[in-house]
Amino acid sequence: MTTEAYQGNPRLRNVRIEVGGTARQIMDGAQRVTMVPLTIRRKQNRKLLTPPSGSSANVMSGGMDIPMIKTLGKAFYWQRLLDEGKYATATDLARAFKLEPGWVAEVLRMANLAPEIIEAILDGSQPRHLNLQTIRGRRESIPRDWEEQKRLLALIS
Repeated sequence: MTTEAYQGNPRLRNVRIEVGGTARQIMDGAQRVTMVPLTIRRKQNRKLLTPPSGSSANVMSGGMDIPMIKTLGKAFYWQRLLDEGKYATATDLARAFKLEPGWVAEVLRMANLAPEIIEAILDGSQPRHLNLQTIRGRRESIPRDWEEQKRLLALIS
């Protein structure tokens, strides 16, 4: 397979397909089946920072989560657009960007996170359980109070 077929979609560029052996043809009456053994491998572009052994401070950290950092950036950008009055509501913003209104609302909630949580995400020192689904309130709704957020997300004891 050539990479020209994947130029439009960046996700498909991360997939490599290799032919693993010889093709076989099976005839069953009027039906012909050709089997080609393929190996599909997904390239891992994400890097996880691992602390050196013996340091206990960062052992439980989740490392740099680039998708979460990018989504956090979107949340603040979209919130700024709403604050400046470029869009009246989150639904208008979603319509303008051709996105699902529910997803836009989930991402916008990230702009209301406690500063300590945002710093932990940007530093890569957030707990391992702190991921996009947790932050966007998919599993459990995130409270508006910053102290409750930190307690819920286990940033303080």
